[in-house]
Amino acid sequence: MQNRVKKQTRILAIDYGERRIGLAVSDPLGITAQGLETLSVSCPQDALSKIEQLVKTFRVSEIILGLPVNMDGTRGCRAQEVSGFAERLRKRTGLSVTLSDERLTSVAAHRILHRMGLKIKDKKRDVDRIAAQMLLQDYLEKYSNRGGRDAR
Repeated sequence: MQNRVKKQTRILAIDYGERRIGLAVSDPLGITAQGLETLSVSCPQDALSKIEQLVKTFRVSEIILGLPVNMDGTRGCRAQEVSGFAERLRKRTGLSVTLSDERLTSVAAHRILHRMGLKIKDKKRDVDRIAAQMLLQDYLEKYSNRGGRDAR
């Protein structure tokens, strides 16, 4: 009897910042997002190496990268920086990198942490990871309403 179990992969979400990068990954079915960690960025190449390692560990098939868009919908210089990082990610991993509007994810993450009663130093460590998790969960829900991951 032939094993027909489909190889399940995950989606990695990245909340990119100058000092910290928040990371989250989907479950293999693409239903929920789990926060992974927040990387401290001292060298972008080190961050790329760590992300490449996570792509292999979690068998990631797609990357979602938060795009900082101004409230009026325009893109500023930070968006250009993120677009450059997306291109380096594509080249390094060979995966599709989707830029996704991240407006207000950090604000919402700060609110969640405030409600949890965390101290400011703990918030700084966790806010980017939670923002990445929120970005990914929004993305997963958006596409689950269109017939699942295959509809992308």
